[in-house]
Amino acid sequence: MKVAFCTQDMQHVDAHFGWAKNIAIYEVDPAGYKMVETCQFGGSMFEDGNEDKLVPKLEALSDCAIVYLSAIGASAAARVVAKKIHPVKVEATESITTLLDRLIVTINGNPPPWLRKALSKGEPQTFDFADEEE
Repeated sequence: MKVAFCTQDMQHVDAHFGWAKNIAIYEVDPAGYKMVETCQFGGSMFEDGNEDKLVPKLEALSDCAIVYLSAIGASAAARVVAKKIHPVKVEATESITTLLDRLIVTINGNPPPWLRKALSKGEPQTFDFADEEE
């Protein structure tokens, strides 16, 4: 699965979604993670109410399952969730590698339902009816 991080310094999740200069995207699986892309944004990111600034960010997240951020407005959060991307708000001091390490531990343990759903994003749904009682 792909996981995104809103960042100004490329080391920490230190950016509000709408104001982020960068979004770092990692490929994550039970064995580990690797950076696959950095998306950079310019322009008038600090204008409140400028919904147009969100369009390129939403496009950059199109195949991501999770986005970590320090804050997000209600309108942006609704748009992210509508794209079936799970926003995760963290403290601005959290390092990206610490969050990735913690995510791998959670994936390999007992992930919560929202994370199991995120892990299966993009995979075909399968149902094993043999396990059900008749």
